[in-house]
Amino acid sequence: MKTILLIEDNAEIRENTSEILELAGYKVFTAENGKIGVELALQHRPDLVICDIMMPVLDGFGVLHMMQRNKDIQDIPFIFLTAKTERSDFRKGMEMGADDYVTKPFSGADLLHAIESRLKKAALRRQSFPSNLEGLNKLVYEATGKESLTSLVDGRNTDRYKKKQLIYSEGNHPLRLYYVQKGKVKTFKRNDDGKELTIDLYNEGDFLGYVALLEGTVYKETAEAMEESEIAVIPREDFDELLHTNHDVAVQFVRLLARNVTAKEQQLLGLAYNSLRKKVAEALVSLHRKYSQQKEGLFAIDISRDNLATIAGTATESLIRTLGDFRDEKLIDIKEGAIVILDEKKLGGILY
Repeated sequence: MKTILLIEDNAEIRENTSEILELAGYKVFTAENGKIGVELALQHRPDLVICDIMMPVLDGFGVLHMMQRNKDIQDIPFIFLTAKTERSDFRKGMEMGADDYVTKPFSGADLLHAIESRLKKAALRRQSFPSNLEGLNKLVYEATGKESLTSLVDGRNTDRYKKKQLIYSEGNHPLRLYYVQKGKVKTFKRNDDGKELTIDLYNEGDFLGYVALLEGTVYKETAEAMEESEIAVIPREDFDELLHTNHDVAVQFVRLLARNVTAKEQQLLGLAYNSLRKKVAEALVSLHRKYSQQKEGLFAIDISRDNLATIAGTATESLIRTLGDFRDEKLIDIKEGAIVILDEKKLGGILY
């Protein structure tokens, strides 16, 4: 049962509103002023707070301010219940972080609709979605009821890229979002000596090029097709519309990107401090989980040694020697150039 804290100094309104909420199936705590309301919020951690603005002791703005200063209750959805309709009051409340307003006099249906909407959005913020197309589609569907991301891709122009053909280059301004419909793509950077370091890998169902779009900056890396690939092109304007038309979708999208950034940070730490064996083992395990394809009844990684070396952050010659060691140790096998993981658990154990 969801709990609601109602802070209202008018006894009649407080009792009537509480009765409406209880009839709708909510557990209700009530407070006659802001000071008591903050104390109850800390004590009960309700799922949502409804608060009047004009109250004795501590007004609604004060309640919201005190709640947002406390990390334990700062994320609780907050609805102002007020007879004041001046634009300045609405603006002040929203700037302080209020989620919604319900203006007196109000109907029970209006109040319940506002509550249900805010509780749904709060639940959405707490959900975790996979960092891929399936997760993003689920995210948008939960927020809007529409298959928004799928519609973004449907009917788009599809560009075909040959192996080693560039999709976008470091330093260029982003004009579109890319979606891999078929094939594999890598992003990489080169140092002043021309040595290449692979930053990320993308498979069918992955978006790429979004970081520069979100930052409003140039591309920090170059994207290249690892094999013949088909890429759907989504104009920047449509991507911006997706982010700006639904705040909760934008928040979750950024969180998904943040998880990717964290994974990249771990990858870079490994490249900086891991031994050669650990670097190669980590690259193989990562590729096995993302790119392995069934070949003669076994799952194999079909990738050039040069590409694998850039992913592992080592020289091609060193990579080949390490692969030979892993093969002798029965951790992997090599069939027609493709790498087959024979013992993923033992190979992964090298990382620890």
